[in-house]
Amino acid sequence: MLELAERIKALPPYLFAQIDSLKRQKLAQGVDVIDLGVGDPDLPTPEAILEAMIKAVKNPAHHKYPSYEGMIEFRWAVAKYYKRRFGVDLDPDKEVLALIGSKEGIAHLPLGILNPGDLVLCPDPCYPPYKNGAILASADIYNLPLRWENDFLPDLESVPKQVLERAKLIWINYPNNPTSAGATLDFYKKLVAFAKKHGLYIASDLAYSEIYTGLEKPPSILEVEGAKDIAIEFYSFSKTFNMAGWRLGAAVGNTDLIKALGKVKTNIDSGQFQAIQEAGIRALELPEEELNQIRAVYRERRQSMQSALRAINIEVYPSEFTFYLWAKVPKGHDSAGFVSLLLNECGIVCTPGTGFGPSGEGFFRISLTLPTTRLLEACERIMKLKI
Repeated sequence: MLELAERIKALPPYLFAQIDSLKRQKLAQGVDVIDLGVGDPDLPTPEAILEAMIKAVKNPAHHKYPSYEGMIEFRWAVAKYYKRRFGVDLDPDKEVLALIGSKEGIAHLPLGILNPGDLVLCPDPCYPPYKNGAILASADIYNLPLRWENDFLPDLESVPKQVLERAKLIWINYPNNPTSAGATLDFYKKLVAFAKKHGLYIASDLAYSEIYTGLEKPPSILEVEGAKDIAIEFYSFSKTFNMAGWRLGAAVGNTDLIKALGKVKTNIDSGQFQAIQEAGIRALELPEEELNQIRAVYRERRQSMQSALRAINIEVYPSEFTFYLWAKVPKGHDSAGFVSLLLNECGIVCTPGTGFGPSGEGFFRISLTLPTTRLLEACERIMKLKI
């Protein structure tokens, strides 16, 4: 019998693979499943991106191995986008790296900069690859609890001195998955100062920067003066442009961190298909009006779902970011038990808060990646439970 490597044994079962398995079981039983679990956009990829992809696929130049760091045209497009959207200057040669989806870069970064025994500060609850990447690098993890009363921002000053002496990297993610919380530029300024004081690198996951339903545009940590001295940021095409299956992202920021991640990647993968990068260039050129149409869909879904949940006494964290709702489980239930109840009694797939870490206990996450009619049908099914 195969004996797995210790680092693989240390990995917990991947949350969303488990959810997908449970969903398939219910579908096999003939259940009409309403899947509010995984954050997989249901809206189509914009037509202009599809057209760019079709044209690029027919170009024989893209049928060879791609460049390891990404096409220079793609990296220039990312740099121009960051300048236009955030006012941040990036060197396409040294401060931008193409990724096969941001998840890949997030998981690989620790392999490039962490040694066994190094410590990573991880928000809790959080997107699982932050912790899983540290586990694969044989690093240790210190959980930074995210609390409702603190608007799901970490209490940096509460981290013990002995922890900070060992810490090398801190993960942040705003707009936040799973809580949907946002962060201000003032918070980022404090974080950069904190990190510099304690010799930390910062890894920022900006996957949901363009999914906002109010007037406030989420900032990038790289807008803070001096942030590029210590910070790397991961940008994803999956959510903004409905390109989840395309697997395209970019890492930007600190030259040394980009170089370390790039060295890992050159030894593990051969880069992203250049036709997809061409489509990514077109995505970054989309007019704001087209993105506003996508935001309007999520705004309507959020408002409708929040109202429906309030009507059945389920409290939701008030937010205008991401396409998630972070809701409190009803009294008398824990996260895993309530989500199991929804699946078994209502045919509804949601994500238990504890799947994102121990501080997620008492919550569950709802993904707004279904039409409003299905979202409201889910609320009607929950209402029949009379919780």
